[in-house]
Amino acid sequence: MRMPDARWLKQRLHDAFNRHDLDEVIQCHSKDAVLVTPAGVAEGHEQIASYYEDLFRGFPDMRMTVWHTVLCTDPAVTEWLLTGTHDGPFLLPGGQVLERTGRHAAVRGTGTCSVSNEKIISHRMYFDQLELYTQLGGRSGMTAPVSRRTSARWSSSGSPGLTPRAAAPRAAPASACRSPGRPREATTER
Repeated sequence: MRMPDARWLKQRLHDAFNRHDLDEVIQCHSKDAVLVTPAGVAEGHEQIASYYEDLFRGFPDMRMTVWHTVLCTDPAVTEWLLTGTHDGPFLLPGGQVLERTGRHAAVRGTGTCSVSNEKIISHRMYFDQLELYTQLGGRSGMTAPVSRRTSARWSSSGSPGLTPRAAAPRAAPASACRSPGRPREATTER
């Protein structure tokens, strides 16, 4: 049997994400995994599940299309496009909830996953929140209709429960990573 590496687990995570299979999404992560996004930090299965539940509730048709994968076993790095229609409440940083706008959004981003013991231990997703909020009708300060959420199980930026630390990234040896079709840059030691 093949031992899962970061690329294999990341593909499994993408497939589960596109099916909105929350159980499978969680099974890809270790019990103490850390998910870092522009909106905040989620630590452990409960907080990670809460993050994805909020995302799937806000965008019931959300899909991730991977357009580039860096050939590296750990961490796995992908560039992607998220698309979906905002048809439900969506948790914003600071604990506010953006009510349904019915607007379609398409946001580019990138993510990295590190693995230990055949589970994702660290997952970092980077995307431009302003790009997303603008497409949803927000302006500076996110003035679209919002309501206050009573509690968030994951730590969003600006909320009292923000977890400022994240799992330390593990550097892969330079020889382990390269982008398809792009030569590695030569380095000269001095």
